[in-house]
Amino acid sequence: MDKVFELIQREQNRQNSTIELIASENFVSENVLKAAGSCLTNKYAEGYPGRRYYGGCEVVDELEEYCRQKWQQVFATDYHVNVQPLSGTHANMTAYAALLRPGDTILSLDLQMGGHISHGLPISMTGRLYNIEHYGLDGRGYIDMGSVEDMAKKTQPKLIIAGASAYSRIIDFERFARIAHENGALLMADIAHIAGLVAAGEHPSPFGHADIITTTTHKTLRGIRSALIFCKQEYARKVDSALFPGMAGGPHMHTIAAKAVTAEEALTPEFRAYIRRVVENSRAMAAEFTRMGYEVVTGGTDNHMFLLDFTRTHPTITGQMVQQALDSRAITLNKNSVPGEKRSPMQTSGVRIGTAAMTTKGFGKDDFIAVAHRIDEIIASLPRE
Repeated sequence: MDKVFELIQREQNRQNSTIELIASENFVSENVLKAAGSCLTNKYAEGYPGRRYYGGCEVVDELEEYCRQKWQQVFATDYHVNVQPLSGTHANMTAYAALLRPGDTILSLDLQMGGHISHGLPISMTGRLYNIEHYGLDGRGYIDMGSVEDMAKKTQPKLIIAGASAYSRIIDFERFARIAHENGALLMADIAHIAGLVAAGEHPSPFGHADIITTTTHKTLRGIRSALIFCKQEYARKVDSALFPGMAGGPHMHTIAAKAVTAEEALTPEFRAYIRRVVENSRAMAAEFTRMGYEVVTGGTDNHMFLLDFTRTHPTITGQMVQQALDSRAITLNKNSVPGEKRSPMQTSGVRIGTAAMTTKGFGKDDFIAVAHRIDEIIASLPRE
């Protein structure tokens, strides 16, 4: 046991001493940690409240129902919500299983243009089970809604996905829904990255437009690493049965407890103020990189992240080189493909930068601007071919 706790302490030390700019990471509260490490990890509760396969579930039944209700309050919705998914990919695969049959067509954003692996990478289970078609970005790096419309007419998908893993602009869920429904498709919104912004009113909501919505509960929601599925009431039974018994066994009740705490925190005025700061910090940092001569994809950001594209400004530098150089100097971010990427996913021509985690630690605009200059100094020190 000593080894395990030594490693945990080392990771705690790393987190305490690192400037964390990975857009999908954040720092949870002590209450989230307490719930996640509680006695609820001992309880097996296969099934749903009132319909469990084990006895002794009266307390966890109440807990799961409470968690569901709080998340409906967070997003001000009457959509059905399932709080049992274990991760964003698990939620997405469950959504597909609920609404599609193997071989059906999904239309999603291309991975190299900001999409997610679970939206249709050929080697993922999504790519193996379904026929994947992609829409792309326009010349500015924005989602090309004309391409979405054209591809929807051409491919006649059963499901269109509106959502991304590396996209810094507002997503027009209303127009996505109109295109989907005019072409006989359902709309799925994957808001894993922007869920905190949606909850705080800093990004348009997909509720009322999308048929099914998935999200993680970490990233901008600043909670435990897990996920949720929301859907219109007419799809509730399909979603629930697709998850259990279709895609999972017993839910992790300690995680559901931590998700309930996350929802409580997301309902506070302090959380909404935090999200406003996240967006302000992201815009300030992106603008500073632009002033220093870097190419920021789309020219800026509307949310908690942005991409630097080195293709023209630093053609001999890769995203991997920058990531490794920054790691050695206690600044953490991730290499990322950019629009028109020519390098492999393990090299890339860009990096992704997010402000949610360090805003949690108290960074303001001036701090992020200072970090931008430090990153510039490190990039300038890299060897050139």
